[in-house]
Amino acid sequence: MPVTFSIKLFTRLAGLAVLIALICSLVLWGLSSVRYQAWQESLAEPLMTWLARIPSPEQHYHWLPRLYDFSIRPADELNLDAVAHERLSYGQTLVRSDQIGLRVVTARPSGGVLSMRLRHLYQDVAEATALVVMWHLNEMPAGERESAAGPLAATLGVRLVPLSHTDQLPAPEVLNRAWERNLAWYGDQSRGHVLLRLDDGSLMRMDMPPGFSALSWPVVLLLAGLAALVLLVAVRLLMRDLEHSLRSVESVAVRIARGDLEARVEPGQGNLVSRLARSFNGMAEQIQRLVAVQREMIHAVSHELRTPVARIRFGVQMIETARDEQALQRQLDGIDNDIQELDELIDEILTYARLEQGGPVFSLRPASVTGIVRQVVEEQQVLHPATTIEAVIPEQSELFAESDIEPRYLHRAIQNLVGNACRYASGRVRVSCLLDEENCRVDVEDDGPGIPEQEWEKVFSAFARLDDSRTRNSGGYGLGLSIVRRILFWHGGQSFVGRSDDLGGARFSLVWPRRQ
Repeated sequence: MPVTFSIKLFTRLAGLAVLIALICSLVLWGLSSVRYQAWQESLAEPLMTWLARIPSPEQHYHWLPRLYDFSIRPADELNLDAVAHERLSYGQTLVRSDQIGLRVVTARPSGGVLSMRLRHLYQDVAEATALVVMWHLNEMPAGERESAAGPLAATLGVRLVPLSHTDQLPAPEVLNRAWERNLAWYGDQSRGHVLLRLDDGSLMRMDMPPGFSALSWPVVLLLAGLAALVLLVAVRLLMRDLEHSLRSVESVAVRIARGDLEARVEPGQGNLVSRLARSFNGMAEQIQRLVAVQREMIHAVSHELRTPVARIRFGVQMIETARDEQALQRQLDGIDNDIQELDELIDEILTYARLEQGGPVFSLRPASVTGIVRQVVEEQQVLHPATTIEAVIPEQSELFAESDIEPRYLHRAIQNLVGNACRYASGRVRVSCLLDEENCRVDVEDDGPGIPEQEWEKVFSAFARLDDSRTRNSGGYGLGLSIVRRILFWHGGQSFVGRSDDLGGARFSLVWPRRQ
């Protein structure tokens, strides 16, 4: 996977993670604000409802005005909006904040609005509730307290637990504060408790409802669902672009299947589909080239086979009319030569087809290039005794003679070049090896008429025909140089043609990397 694609993918995932975190944070903040307001009102509602039912709470609980700025006033004096007035009419408890702290208000059934000011809502509500509970329990006979504690605690939204064992007692500092004030707050904002010391010295613990938690299970599930929804939308958008790109590839594949070999995919920029498009276009070009090669080969083979087949047919007819042994033998020799020509042509065609259709199974291994060159020179010298074939191998090249090659096919490539040069040379062919640590180069030169520069690229085409001296009369089928170029292609190299500066004829060069 390319580094640029990995970076882009990481950037997109990081951006998506930041987006999900931002959305979840905003939703959590909004939910927490609403939930915290609702929690505040639900926490204070039992106490305020209790006080609203008492005819004169400021007299009944004389400590309320002093400790909590308790008052009963008309609703118009509280500077509340229309929504707050409507909620008060429904009997709801409101918590409003100002510069001093929090003010808790609720409407009385008999008229007016109760108002209490609290600095720390959770602790102040707990202590105020504890004072109310303690006042009522102290007013009761000791025998009735336990039975009355349950209904009283349920009405005020708390839980009362008598402490009768030492292992139920809180820390000593809490006991000291309870001894001094008759009550002591302890715990934290997640779960608070108040220790009550009644008139008879008995201790009771009042447990408050749980404090506010921004992350409760419903909220966590909601945020998880929201994150999954955002992720689903992001993946859907990504898949939409990916699906669109894949559909374009699919449509081009359908067009190619219907015979439109010119169809190509428009590559995008910097994504996997663009790489797929480039690979697909490369495949389409290869298919188009192979189909063109196949058509050209079928046409050329039918043309190439026609001449020897016609000569064989003519020879067979001549055998029937032969009058003597010498004429019969001459016709048989001609037929044998034509069959040999057909065999060579078929071998050339099969080799070319294997190389064009994707190449043989190359088994590259270290082998001596100079050894192959000397072997080819010796073999061709036997076949062409009238031509002087020399191998020029500098001493420096011998040091780098070993290369990663397929010896049999490289032998075939050099053999094709040397044999081709011998057919057109006036009398001299030279094979040079120029090898170094990085590359290998083999040049085959002759002193023949050479090749016109405008024909240099054409000679590597299959079944190529050149004018003047390089025609079918001099032998060959127009496949030898095509085979050479394909062999060099599968070695990761190239083949070139030019003019020999020393001998004046053609010069063919093979260049490929020494190590694969």
